[in-house]
Amino acid sequence: MKSTSSFSSRILNFALATVALPLLALGDRTPVVPDNLLVPDGNKVAFHAYAAGVQIYVCTQSATDPTQFTWVFKAPEAVLFADAAGHGEVAIHYTGPTWESDSGSKVVGVVLQRAPVPNAIPWLLLQAQAKSTEGPGVFQGVTFIQRLNTVGGTAPTTNCDAAHVGQEARVPYTAEYWFYREEE
Repeated sequence: MKSTSSFSSRILNFALATVALPLLALGDRTPVVPDNLLVPDGNKVAFHAYAAGVQIYVCTQSATDPTQFTWVFKAPEAVLFADAAGHGEVAIHYTGPTWESDSGSKVVGVVLQRAPVPNAIPWLLLQAQAKSTEGPGVFQGVTFIQRLNTVGGTAPTTNCDAAHVGQEARVPYTAEYWFYREEE
């Protein structure tokens, strides 16, 4: 497992200082989402967590027009908590996209659907990659993941030009992640 001690405190302090955590207490009941983000029948909520972290973007020159530059998504870095106040660290989230628990269980997702949100990164429906869940713990047997109630995290709109190619921007975000397993 990746070291979470300095990673988690750095991410949490940065994100909490710049973006307020959404204070939506839904427990583990199924969240209300747009139709395209519904999890297929036969799956139920297994785990729900609150994330605070950053979306990482890289200033990149266009392959088709060398006079154009844009911020391109690279990876997320976040810590997942048991509650909206940032208590009870339960996992980290990083490139893949991958979620890894403190116990070592892990799941890697593939984006199936997106729902745009004003001034925030989109809500997502992801499916666990075949055989991507490993280790006993909260992510064992996860089938689907939803990223909901996002705040922040959008790509910068300035300072990407020839002088900034390769530069990274770390944009704070918060979200809720809902993890599902097949019903037994």
